[in-house]
Amino acid sequence: MAEVRLQKYFTDCGIMSRRAAEAEIERGLVKVNGETAKLGCKIDPECDRVEYKGKPVRPTAIGGELRRTYILLNKPVGYVCTMSDEEGRLTVRDLTRGLRSRVYPVGRLDMYSEGLIIMTDDGELTNRMTHPSHGLTKTYIAEIPCRLTEEDAYRIGEPFEIDGYMIKRPEVTLVDSTETSSRVRIVLSEGRNRQIRRMCEHAGFKITKLRRISIGELTDDALPLGKYRFLTEDEIKYLKSI
Repeated sequence: MAEVRLQKYFTDCGIMSRRAAEAEIERGLVKVNGETAKLGCKIDPECDRVEYKGKPVRPTAIGGELRRTYILLNKPVGYVCTMSDEEGRLTVRDLTRGLRSRVYPVGRLDMYSEGLIIMTDDGELTNRMTHPSHGLTKTYIAEIPCRLTEEDAYRIGEPFEIDGYMIKRPEVTLVDSTETSSRVRIVLSEGRNRQIRRMCEHAGFKITKLRRISIGELTDDALPLGKYRFLTEDEIKYLKSI
């Protein structure tokens, strides 16, 4: 059988994304044939023995083919978008323990934000969705504890440098505004670390609540916080067509 990169093997087995696998390899938690693996190494899935934290890593085949799982989770505040956390914080894994498949989150949503996130064991789809060239948009509603104007909303979208990268101007729309609070709708086609919070801080505003309401064309206002549902066939086809 043809050799594959070790991090790709993890996604093929439905364990975690390539990026997460690379991090675990660098931490020395992965072994190949009893020896600690190095980033960039390749394996033969039929001959080599791969272990992660002392446990074997094998693909799950059903009827000769891999069955993939795709879910939409409405993450509450207080959960981190990882499958394990060294600080002992709650993770999205705690919200999906009823699943037989070992899904992992596609992208990130910070601990203090709530809203929709896709989880899957399909590594190839994960890579396509997270690659910057595909420009998959994500839509958020940010609540700010003061009256905003249209000009304020425009200022929130003003491009500036984050971690050495000049962000693109996102779509920022004022939803409503009162004397004590306002809501803005923000559509991102990229996702820098804490980008929306940093955009608002740069404009002089503080966010009291941040909620992701859609991923591309996927949305679900009826999905309760802390719950998940399986994606429909049409939703899966849409994501694979991106």
